[in-house]
Amino acid sequence: MSRIKVIEPEEATGRLKNIYNDIVKKRGKLADVHKIQSLRPESIVHHMDLYLEIMFSKSELSRAEREMMAVVVSVANGCQYCQIHHAQALNHYWKSDERISKLRIDFENAGLSARELVLCSFANLLTVRPEAYADEKHLNPMKKIGLTDNGILDATLVVSYFNFVNRIALALGLEATEEEMKGYNY
Repeated sequence: MSRIKVIEPEEATGRLKNIYNDIVKKRGKLADVHKIQSLRPESIVHHMDLYLEIMFSKSELSRAEREMMAVVVSVANGCQYCQIHHAQALNHYWKSDERISKLRIDFENAGLSARELVLCSFANLLTVRPEAYADEKHLNPMKKIGLTDNGILDATLVVSYFNFVNRIALALGLEATEEEMKGYNY
């Protein structure tokens, strides 16, 4: 249950209605994380632009790797809303409920590849102890798996973005309902 006023699609007018319609056209559905920003319609547009840039642009990181990192960040932050959303998106690629479940319970013992484990470890540490990265040695595992500076930047952007969105979801009371999870275009 949202903790602030939300303008639902049927109540939206003007610019907000256009934004809502555009999201539905592109994604198949309007997420609660977008509706929660309805009092500031332009923030929805900028949020979507940032999301698309970080999660869908050309990168050394695959879409699945980015979704996997999103799940790890959301687990570390205790954000059920984003965990469920991005576990569903990740499962579009992994196609294994069991593997997703293991990732959410304990990524270190989820049977991940060496590359996946490094990415998840990076996502977790940057989320729970960001100050650790004051020592650049913590980036060495990323370099050892072959990521260039561009790849490291992309990984950092994914982690940072999901820490941002997790805080929106947690502070403003977004809940992942079964209905909320259905109908997205991947």
